[in-house]
Amino acid sequence: MNGLAPKPLSRRGLLKASLAAGGGLLIGLRLSSTASAAEFLTRATPMPPPDFDGDFEPNAFIRIDPKGAITFIMRNTECGQGIYTGASTLIAEELEVGMDQILVEAAPPDLKLYTDPLLGEQATGGSASIRGSWKPLREAGAAARMMLIAAAAEKWNVSPSACHAERGVVHGPAGQALGYGDLANDAAKQPVPTHVALKSSSQFKLIGTSPRRVDTPAKVNGTSVYGMDIQVPGMKIGTVAASPVLGGKLVRIDEAAARAVPGVRDVVQLDDVLAVIGDHMWAAMKGLQAANPVWDDGPNAHIDTQSLIAHLASDSEKAGFVAKKLGDAEGAIKAAASRYDATYQLPFLAHAPMEPINTTIHVRPDGAEVWVGTQVPVRAQMTVAKETGLPQESVKVYNQFMGGAFGRRLDIDSVTQAARIAKHVPYPVKLIWTREEDIRHDLYRPYYYDKISAGLDASGNVTGWSHRTTGSSVMARWAPPGMEEGGKLDPDAVEGSADTPYEFPTHQVAWVRSEPSALTTLWWRGVGPTHNVFVIESFMDELAAAAKQDPIAFRRTLLTKNPRALGVLDLAAKASNWGETLPAGRGRGVALQYAFQTYMATVLEIEIGAGNEIQLIRADVAVDCGPVVNPDTLAAQVQGGLIFGLSMALYSEITLTNGRVDQSNFHDYRILRIDEAPKVEVHIVHNPDGEIGGIGETGTVAAAPVLANAIFAATGRRLRRIPFGTGQLVSS
Repeated sequence: MNGLAPKPLSRRGLLKASLAAGGGLLIGLRLSSTASAAEFLTRATPMPPPDFDGDFEPNAFIRIDPKGAITFIMRNTECGQGIYTGASTLIAEELEVGMDQILVEAAPPDLKLYTDPLLGEQATGGSASIRGSWKPLREAGAAARMMLIAAAAEKWNVSPSACHAERGVVHGPAGQALGYGDLANDAAKQPVPTHVALKSSSQFKLIGTSPRRVDTPAKVNGTSVYGMDIQVPGMKIGTVAASPVLGGKLVRIDEAAARAVPGVRDVVQLDDVLAVIGDHMWAAMKGLQAANPVWDDGPNAHIDTQSLIAHLASDSEKAGFVAKKLGDAEGAIKAAASRYDATYQLPFLAHAPMEPINTTIHVRPDGAEVWVGTQVPVRAQMTVAKETGLPQESVKVYNQFMGGAFGRRLDIDSVTQAARIAKHVPYPVKLIWTREEDIRHDLYRPYYYDKISAGLDASGNVTGWSHRTTGSSVMARWAPPGMEEGGKLDPDAVEGSADTPYEFPTHQVAWVRSEPSALTTLWWRGVGPTHNVFVIESFMDELAAAAKQDPIAFRRTLLTKNPRALGVLDLAAKASNWGETLPAGRGRGVALQYAFQTYMATVLEIEIGAGNEIQLIRADVAVDCGPVVNPDTLAAQVQGGLIFGLSMALYSEITLTNGRVDQSNFHDYRILRIDEAPKVEVHIVHNPDGEIGGIGETGTVAAAPVLANAIFAATGRRLRRIPFGTGQLVSS
């Protein structure tokens, strides 16, 4: 699983099949969120396979060899979120095999075969993996099962309807039994099914259960391979120093001193980065230190955090692009009995995964090999080809497990840098960023500066709601075609605000694009909703307090036409004993959200200590994501996401001085410690036939608003700027 070089796949492209007597079948199945597998399978046309190896490969995701080994090829990358297990469950359910019978292999870069239908490319992110695979991967498994059954039925001269499959064996009406391996060659000769019938939820054997994760054994016994673990014959180790200010240039180094360090093999100087390569990491680090690089900081040397905030504040006065307009919100607010306005701010944030950035790469005249953990393998392949001048097909990318990603590895800047360096040396080199390099040269979650207004009538009912977001557009840089309204709107920037769970009589949402200098922005575990839901749910509590209503009761009045949202809100309230009297210094906050097609309500209980420190006691999270593939994974994702988000809300902030990032490691870019984490109980709504939602980023979305509201409940102080645990309780 995730070895150095996955077995090459003999696929020939989109909507094509290869069939030969005594050979194997291969279909490149295009995935679509709307079209069925059968629609595309019926368009497949036979062609001879020049490199058939005897395996049964009914589609791009399944390989069964004549000995019975069953391999699933995973297009999504494993960052610890459990997608290898989740995606395997979908295939195994319809293929009728056990989770203990499969092997998992990372897919190679291939846009034709492995594009995620929700993301539009071969990528892992946006809580989209299970949503995008829910139907297509089940169809892939079902089609393969039908062909295997048909092959067995033909051998026994019986109807396929008289046969059934179970745990990789086809059983006949007279007690016959043949394993999938025994049927592989014959199954390849079967016609492709024109109709693929999927199980109903009542027939599921695996979906909805919590089998052991497929990657657990290797991670427990230490045989799993992360990017940092890669070993290649002849490999050297390098580390880098890039310009500490974005746009800066390297002026000079002491190369002789660097090369004098024992174990140093090469020094590579580029205009904006210095790499020192040695026999081991210590030699590379000491050589880099001895090189003592001097930089010209360039045009961003004067930038600091306050100047960036001032720029955002100025831009926030602009009208912006109206992303949603329901009635005359501004007029309703002006005419209301009471008007309320607030400004909320969220800081730049680093990803800070436990495994720092690393890329192992070998550039040769005839091709290149890359071993890296990436969320975008095709982009990684393309950038290496571009930087080296090699044909794209000659660049082999072997994707590895990742020790966290959180969106950081959706970008290819580090792979680009590695290719630029590696083409100057003849051997394989593993380039490792130190923790300090990783945090100071991250691509950051944008700073947001939001203004929000609402009107209440004399009875405390909302009459108008207006929300204007000001911030950077990740979409405009990362995927320009994703911009809407002729490039005027970044849909991610308004996700969670343009489509809330609530029904407002009048509702306006606007976005002002404001790009920072001195920093590059990137997706961060739930970019749009992580800031919009904080603003909306915090302000919802402000309005409830102004109307002298209980926060949950106030929300209920706006949810009369949204039973799923009301359901999770009521479930979280019941689970947390909402309404009971708490001791002095304690408080409970609530947050409701609809993000990534999932409804979620969270209640958090906290206590304010004698020194104004915030102690997290307990969180109850109610989730309705439609069908649940793996309850344990769902709970783990919500728990991990909530802790990740609470770290941000309490401590995390990237600041700049003279163009340089101030933070460098976990001592000044804090995350929650084990003894600081609350108990988190996850309560799942049973909705197996509902719309399927994503889960990976939902906990992160909930964290900041539920904490802000709990702080208000405990202290009466409303905090509108993140992070909260940096003296705001004392100064507010």
